[in-house]
Amino acid sequence: MTLGQAMQTIVSRNADPLKAMVVSITQIHTGSAYNVIPDTAHLAGTIRTFDGAMRELALTRVRELAAGIAAAFGATIEVDIRDIFSVLHNHDAQTAAAEETAVELFGRDNVETGVAPKMGSEDFADMLQAVPGAYVWLAGTPGPALHNPSYCFDDAILPLGAALLARLVEKRSAAA
Repeated sequence: MTLGQAMQTIVSRNADPLKAMVVSITQIHTGSAYNVIPDTAHLAGTIRTFDGAMRELALTRVRELAAGIAAAFGATIEVDIRDIFSVLHNHDAQTAAAEETAVELFGRDNVETGVAPKMGSEDFADMLQAVPGAYVWLAGTPGPALHNPSYCFDDAILPLGAALLARLVEKRSAAA
């Protein structure tokens, strides 16, 4: 667990405190018996930030910490970082169109804009790098968030989402 603990210092000791960064260990796999010291361990997790330089800092520090801890304990640590999720950036024109349509359908009081960025990862970010667009959320019944084992999808929002998408297509097609 020493490496996992050391990685937490990347945010607290190396990162710019005014720039968001999250380093999370989300999996630890080791051993199969309670009375045997395992010979291998596998840690996995995520690094999330909105800033490219911060991302590079985190990747570099993970490798440096792994090398230092391996040397200190006479062990071998293999680092496999898969930098596969881009930061999601909505495009202005498409965001404005989605907001305008949502207000038209649901009313200004039911449309929240200017929401602070979230640290979730979303592969739609890669689509937005290729084609201009906007990622929007539909609020459902309050409860555990997506990716929580207790999450329960609110089927009642399906017609709302379908209406939003259909109306966006109608408006954008007419404008073209």
